[in-house]
Amino acid sequence: MKKVIFVLLMSVFYFSVNAQEKIETKLPFSSSLKAGELLFVSGQVGINPATSKLSNASFEAEVQQVMENLKNELKKHNLTMDDLVSTIIYLKDMKQYDRLNSVYGSYFKNRFPTRTCIAVADLPAGASVEISGVAHFKAKQ
Repeated sequence: MKKVIFVLLMSVFYFSVNAQEKIETKLPFSSSLKAGELLFVSGQVGINPATSKLSNASFEAEVQQVMENLKNELKKHNLTMDDLVSTIIYLKDMKQYDRLNSVYGSYFKNRFPTRTCIAVADLPAGASVEISGVAHFKAKQ
């Protein structure tokens, strides 16, 4: 029986600690792309942009940083967490599922986006969780 290995890409932004200026990555993907009325956001991990280090003091701290990174990527396009229509979560340990839900759920006010949660063997940068999303641009009234 052959094993199939999936390679996950993540969107990591590196910031200098002093100037906090974005340094272009050489990874072959976009952090987000608009297609029609949808915004596709690449997977976010818990890298703190101020330190360029994984926020892993606790699992909850890492999930919070992932959600903040997702929120900040949406903000670049004048969107909010409420504009998310779907997310995919990659989780290294399903025993963390309830703790993930506790932090994840606190980021939504009006409704939850659709969601898929997948257990994975490993993630980039030593992360425990990665989240990608699709958001919808609301029609202007």
